[in-house]
Amino acid sequence: MQKTKKSVAKRFKMTAKGKLVRRSPGARHLLAGKSPKQKRRLGKDKLVAEGQKAQLLKCLPTGLK
Repeated sequence: MQKTKKSVAKRFKMTAKGKLVRRSPGARHLLAGKSPKQKRRLGKDKLVAEGQKAQLLKCLPTGLK
């Protein structure tokens, strides 16, 4: 039985339809140099690309609860 990769489980959420959602990188520091529009967009979650989804789901054998 394969164990869940905890690093993946902490960084991603699964939607009701089975899509993976991730946070945007770049919203932690050096914010003074970023425009308000850029910072606003960084606050929103993004969907994981289809090419990456299969690899991540392999790391989550039981899914996310």
